[in-house]
Amino acid sequence: MFNVGFAELLLVLIIAYVIVGPKDLPKVARWLGRMVRRARQLIREIKDEVGWDEMVSETADVRKDIDNAVKDADISAELKDAGKELRKNVDEAKKDTMKKS
Repeated sequence: MFNVGFAELLLVLIIAYVIVGPKDLPKVARWLGRMVRRARQLIREIKDEVGWDEMVSETADVRKDIDNAVKDADISAELKDAGKELRKNVDEAKKDTMKKS
């Protein structure tokens, strides 16, 4: 989530050890753990209340529908075929005019 590597974590622990001290460090760690757990629980409850997962799912479905509609509306293949057919007709018309001349 935060991309915290081992070196960064070690630095934070050393700073916490220096600031808090070895005696109070376990108390601070437990308090911090409880606060993180409460924050995660609060975020989970808010997501459930708002219906975040349903909104994400619906958004993904709408995106799929839009992508499919864009694919269906893509006429580039038909235009390429029409261009080939037009070139073929033009070439035949040129050949016919050359034969008549």
